[in-house]
Amino acid sequence: MPGLIADGTAGQGDSAPVTAAEFGRAMAALDGFEPAPAVAVGLSGGGDSLALVLLMRHWVAERGGSLLTLTVDHGLRAESTDEASAIAQAMARLGVPHRVLRWEGEKPVAGLQAAAREARHRLLADACVEAGILHLALAHHRDDQAETVLLRLARGSGTDGLAGMAAVRADGAVRVIRPLLGFSHGRLLETCRAAGLDWIEDPSNRNPRFARARLRAARDVLGGEGLDADRLCEVARRAGRARAALEQATADLLAQAAVIHPEGWITLAPAPLFAAPEEIALRALAQALAAVGGAGPLRDEALARLLGSLAEGRGGTLGGCVVRLHRGAVMVAREPASVEHRLVSPGGRVLWDGRFDLRLSNRWEQPLEVRALGIAGWRERVGRSGHSRLSGLPALVRETLPSLWLGTEMLAIPMIGGAYGFCADGQAPADCAIFRPISLLGRPAFTVVSDRRGII
Repeated sequence: MPGLIADGTAGQGDSAPVTAAEFGRAMAALDGFEPAPAVAVGLSGGGDSLALVLLMRHWVAERGGSLLTLTVDHGLRAESTDEASAIAQAMARLGVPHRVLRWEGEKPVAGLQAAAREARHRLLADACVEAGILHLALAHHRDDQAETVLLRLARGSGTDGLAGMAAVRADGAVRVIRPLLGFSHGRLLETCRAAGLDWIEDPSNRNPRFARARLRAARDVLGGEGLDADRLCEVARRAGRARAALEQATADLLAQAAVIHPEGWITLAPAPLFAAPEEIALRALAQALAAVGGAGPLRDEALARLLGSLAEGRGGTLGGCVVRLHRGAVMVAREPASVEHRLVSPGGRVLWDGRFDLRLSNRWEQPLEVRALGIAGWRERVGRSGHSRLSGLPALVRETLPSLWLGTEMLAIPMIGGAYGFCADGQAPADCAIFRPISLLGRPAFTVVSDRRGII
């Protein structure tokens, strides 16, 4: 590739391009690639993501794989559409397939950056799934990692936050990789210059409204006090190592104590839960809450209060869940008041309530509302028939099962349908709901890990 240094001789200092050999070692450290890897790159058009495309194109070509670049047009600036078009033209000149993904709909006034980040992640992940691509590469680099650690220090984060961004993170059906965390912003720009490529500068990177821009402006002052990128990334590495050990211990506890029930609830054996070190018990409880309730990060104080209440034989509500003792176990069930309602078209498939992979059959003639079964629905449709499997469930669990409604009439309960989504005769597809939460129990522990819902 013109401009890409293939050996490792030039990879010294912030003024040298990243070499193909260095990038190859960074990718090898991530592991987990198929023989002919298919990779997507989130391409903003900035120097960092453009350098990632150059390096990844070479790496994929050497292995007989394929590369797709994806640009999200948030529509937040008047020039964003023209920039996306320019990026597409640059990729065409490089011979790299490219797609533009647009963030449609109204944009929030408050929390705009967080909403844009969430939309970007969702659009990129959906595009990868549609293209059958497992690996989504993002261009976060060493300086981004240092800024993340500083932001989390300022917000009083503990081990989880100080671990920074993940080098590898499972995000649903997509594996997010960040192979550039060991390289500086300066070296990535030099990589683009060596290839004779220009990049787009995002003005928000210098806007003092945003904390990251203020930190960049103070970089020299902070570096003079010892808070340079290398030192901060070392903090992330050590915190990530500690977090990985904690995650592994939590996974071991959940393997021993947790039972996942297909109706969308979890039970935890009290003895191992209460015997575990408090930090591990709190993490296990938080993961159970996230799996059933879809909750994001929960405050340690709230988790500690709930764990203490359970130890005293009581319980409580937290993270969209009701947690209490039930038949000698800790029951984590969905809180009825928090269950979502949504319309689903015939033949449609959705993740309902963050818990159920729900498929609607084509037998319906119009969209149906999926909502919680509720007390009345149970009494009117199921309670009188005495359905054996559902009758043995705790009342709280029964109330939050998905059910299909047309106006005030309940039409079906997918949990009662045939196995694996087919009717009893094995012919026509039936309505089906399978417990597949967004947040899984015992998720993998990585060398460097993110917080529970992604980077700041």
